[in-house]
Amino acid sequence: MGERRSGRRRRAGGGAARRAERGAPGIETARFIERNIANFEVLNDEALEIIEANAETVLAEIGVNFTDNAAALARWRAAGADVEGARVRIPRGLARRLCASAPARFTQHARNPERAVEIGGRSLVLAPVYGPPFVRDLNGTRRYATMEDFRNFVRLGQMSKWLHHSGGTLCEPTDVPVNKRHLDMLLAHMTLSDKPYMGSVTDPERARDSLEMSKILFGADFVDSHTVMTSLININSPLTFDATMMGALEVYAAAGQACIVSPFIVGGAMAPVSVAGTLTQVLAEVLAGVAYAQLVRPGAPVIFGAFVTSIDMNSGAPTFGTPEAAQITYGAGQLARRLGLPYRSGGGFCGAKLPDAQAGYESASSLNVALLAGVNFMLHAAGWLEGGLVASFEKFVIDADQLGALHHMARGVATDENAQALDAMREVGPGGHYLGCAHTQANFRDAFWRSELFDYKPFETWEEEGARDTAALARERVARLLEAHEAPALDVARREELEAFVARRKASMPDAFA
Repeated sequence: MGERRSGRRRRAGGGAARRAERGAPGIETARFIERNIANFEVLNDEALEIIEANAETVLAEIGVNFTDNAAALARWRAAGADVEGARVRIPRGLARRLCASAPARFTQHARNPERAVEIGGRSLVLAPVYGPPFVRDLNGTRRYATMEDFRNFVRLGQMSKWLHHSGGTLCEPTDVPVNKRHLDMLLAHMTLSDKPYMGSVTDPERARDSLEMSKILFGADFVDSHTVMTSLININSPLTFDATMMGALEVYAAAGQACIVSPFIVGGAMAPVSVAGTLTQVLAEVLAGVAYAQLVRPGAPVIFGAFVTSIDMNSGAPTFGTPEAAQITYGAGQLARRLGLPYRSGGGFCGAKLPDAQAGYESASSLNVALLAGVNFMLHAAGWLEGGLVASFEKFVIDADQLGALHHMARGVATDENAQALDAMREVGPGGHYLGCAHTQANFRDAFWRSELFDYKPFETWEEEGARDTAALARERVARLLEAHEAPALDVARREELEAFVARRKASMPDAFA
């Protein structure tokens, strides 16, 4: 008994060393995913044609509102739409014809050229959580987010191997004035990470600040001819485009910067309860938004967005990981591909209050659905908790770890000579084992995806080490990654110019907290 236990401990010690090596903080980033697996299609051609025809009916007969935006109404009128007050009715086929000038695939550049991403086609770019006003910190406290929380999420994103993108509003830092926080957030993305990032959309002037700061970081000539930002433009579903979001879209589209045109759908509240009805509304809203971007600048890069969840009819709360949301995600992917547009959807969605079993089940469902739906740009891939109200440090690293499984799944099944493994079967023969054969020795390091977080140790070792659950392991990993983070090198003159711009803009306006 003692010898067996001692031997087990020796093996665990060697395993611990290997796990420590695998878990050592680093800044290696996997290239964006290129899928070698088929997309899952839930709709047949007849269903797709019905939805497309109905979306055209919605645009032509019901129309969409462009509120408080005279320039948008003028553009639509000149394009041949029927404009009555804020209501824009778009003749059949017009929006689709305008959408044809949007690119099917584009490059978003990063200040580190090796971290540039391709959005569209068979690619999948993973970006972290976006927008929560609250955080759940490492002490287990749910509280309003601060600017230091924001910086720490940027640091964690930079340290993640499987996240390709730094994202945008990782949390809403409420300790900084509303009209100035975008400056600090962009500065954090630009200095603490060298991955691609998103611009501000909460006011057209803030979009212009994002553009000016990007010109400092990349150079004005480069920004004038390359896409360096992808920004989120939410539609006020149903069928309403407000002046704030459209104003930001106008700034970015005119500058050749990418926008995600994304209906914000809670089925049964902002869209019909039926899958086909919701898809019809999603397509109508996206057609109108993408077409408008092309009215601003033909060829502007735009992404077909679909943020979709259902609603609990008893409480009114959004629900995640449901079959209906999956069907809409799959169907919207088919509609996006028929339009020839990149597709945004999915994420680590959950309604859980803690990074617990509910969070794991719901997030795993949402992430895998998005992979199979053909999503090209995935916001909320790490850190989402409590229906998007909370950004969680623990869940951020749990999700980021699991994104590695998506990378491996997306590779598909290799069938080359090495993968066929006939030499291994010849060597081992009947009744043998493969642990020591040449094929295993040559391939074991990369044959299987391995979590850098989950605990696979024997029970006795796990118990001796404190019987830690996944949340405890995640807290340790967060602390280790933050301690190891080093800001990627940035030209001193550019950094000083960025800081001077932020200081100048902040000094030009009084604080506003609403």
